[in-house]
Amino acid sequence: MTESPVTIVKGGTLAQNILGSAPEGMLIAPSWKRVTAFMLDVILLCLVLQLFTRGQFLPTLFSYSLVLEGPRYVAFFILNWLLFGAAFYLYFKYTGQTMGRSLAQRGLRIAIVHDNGTMLEQHHWGPRAFAKLIYLIPVLGALWFGLRDAYNAQSVDSEYRTTVDVNHHTVAAVDWSLPSETRLRLR
Repeated sequence: MTESPVTIVKGGTLAQNILGSAPEGMLIAPSWKRVTAFMLDVILLCLVLQLFTRGQFLPTLFSYSLVLEGPRYVAFFILNWLLFGAAFYLYFKYTGQTMGRSLAQRGLRIAIVHDNGTMLEQHHWGPRAFAKLIYLIPVLGALWFGLRDAYNAQSVDSEYRTTVDVNHHTVAAVDWSLPSETRLRLR
């Protein structure tokens, strides 16, 4: 006898089916929104740095020929990348601590919460922001780590979570689908 063409799917949202600790009604943010939010955050950060350096930041950040000009220029090149990494880290750490997400995530209605739908405590945002620095590695950060995590964010096998999410026990949820006590704490 053949199997029945009808399959029974257990109830609940996708988040409940994937994450056993997800609260009722919680929805996982789509990967395209997460990628868009990250790109918008990086663009915003670059625009602010461009403003503070009177338009000289990005041209010198990507001027790899400086490395061939001598030790003084190598130091300048490294200092630019350290400045960019520090600004990136501080932006994601302090927007997370104050709003529970970055500015672009807020605009796209994404909330970063624990697996069970509760807010992240203050001390979680620093290590999470530091882990995101891997995306800044020239070429390798975007082409390997970025594409891998974009794929994981839409994969059932990865529980719709990036490597940063898995390592920090977080999930990107749609903010309006969270429990009311969590929504009230989001700013």
